[in-house]
Formats: sequence, structure tokens, C-alpha cells
Amino acid sequence: MKIVNTHEAKTHLSQLLDRVAKGEEIVIARAGKPIARLIAFQDDSRERKGGHWKGLVRIGDDFDEPLPDEFPSSFDVPQ
Repeated sequence: MKIVNTHEAKTHLSQLLDRVAKGEEIVIARAGKPIARLIAFQDDSRERKGGHWKGLVRIGDDFDEPLPDEFPSSFDVPQ
């Protein structure tokens, strides 16, 4: 892991991106204090399939019924 200051990061951004694309991790620091981590983007956009929670979640018959009058007061919410 390489640490670079903000000036160097601005000046050499293209080169740093090339290194990151090859798997290196770069830490950007301001006044010697790390403030950001530059890492390669990983696309996690897998195809989503429905039904994963089927049979594991139950919604009560009264789910969409009005809440009791005392309910908002338990959260200090103005009525």
C-alpha cells in the first residue's frame, strides 16, 4: 500500500489509476494524515433473483391498519 499526498495525487492521478487497476491500493494523505483510499472498482451487478426470503418472512394481517393513538408519543413525534 502506497501513501501519497494530495498534491502528488492530483499531479499523477492517471499513473495512480493505472496502478490501482493492476490491484494496488493507494492511500491519499493530507499533511501526513490518511484521508482517502483509492481502490479498484468492482462491479457487483449480478442478476438478482426474487424469492430468496420466501417462507422466511411473515407479514401480519393487520400490517396496514392504523397505528394506535399512543404510538407516535412513544417516539416524541408531534401529532
